[in-house]
Amino acid sequence: MTENSSHPTIGSSSGAPGARKIAIVGSGYMGGGIAQVLALGGARVALSDVSAEVAQGNYDRLLVESDQFVSDGLFPAGSTEILKQNLWAAKDIEEAVADTDFIEEAVPEILAVKHQTLARISAAARPDAIIGSNTSTISIAELSAPVSNPERFLGVHFSNPSPFIPGVEIIPHAGTSAATVGAVRELVHAAGKQTAVVKDTTGFVLNRLQYALFHEAAQLVEQGIATADDVDTLVRTTFGFRLPFFGPFAIADMAGLDVYNFCYKSLQKEFPERFATPKVLSDLVEAGKLGTKTGAGFLNVPAERTPELIAYRNKAYVAMQKLLDELGPAPIG
Repeated sequence: MTENSSHPTIGSSSGAPGARKIAIVGSGYMGGGIAQVLALGGARVALSDVSAEVAQGNYDRLLVESDQFVSDGLFPAGSTEILKQNLWAAKDIEEAVADTDFIEEAVPEILAVKHQTLARISAAARPDAIIGSNTSTISIAELSAPVSNPERFLGVHFSNPSPFIPGVEIIPHAGTSAATVGAVRELVHAAGKQTAVVKDTTGFVLNRLQYALFHEAAQLVEQGIATADDVDTLVRTTFGFRLPFFGPFAIADMAGLDVYNFCYKSLQKEFPERFATPKVLSDLVEAGKLGTKTGAGFLNVPAERTPELIAYRNKAYVAMQKLLDELGPAPIG
């Protein structure tokens, strides 16, 4: 990521004149959800697709969905009226991106289709307009090929369903300017989302983690060690139960990095390559940095804050169980 002392902003954060102008290219399930998020965040958002009819159809669908979400208590009252004010369907890509501050490409995960779409966006948009791609797997550097001024291009990866998942993965390629990254993070934060900036590598971070878990789970089922239902039950009710509150490094710090180090040695007896101890872990253990009990680990939580952390953890887990009891089991049985 290249450094840039300037820090462009993308319009204002209100729906009033001077609000951010955004275009979503690809108005289907993902693109439409992203449009809802940004429009409810105060931006003026154009929807575009392969035809004006498709864009208009998805615009109408998003309003119907919003009414249902309001009825179900998932969107605040008045959300549909905000969408009607801030969202509109363009006749084509060129009309959608004209004079916009930010464009999000959300077309199918086919490199040729994305290249063709990004070429049209780049040709029709302002030369300083920031362009993002919602790709979940394709190299951002590879996608940037048809984009003029590629320092303004990056990955902006929302998760499904985008109105309700709070995290967004921001992926600059080597030539993306720091100013571009900063401006996009501000835009996403203004819509109430959280961001993490990661490097442009195969699968980025979200999908490398997600598919690593799925790969191990699938092997357990294939080998007859557990059923798919039993694996899902264990994930939901044990380590997965912690994940809304703590990431893997915070969990390891609380468990004790020496404990993790020992468990890796046990796993290596059967799976020496797959469960080789990560060097970053063994280095910390060798340095006596064992997590919260020593006040230093991956996250360096001071030892004196451990009681506060444990109290939060226990409160969080009880609250999670109450929520699950209130919701009842998911209708997948």
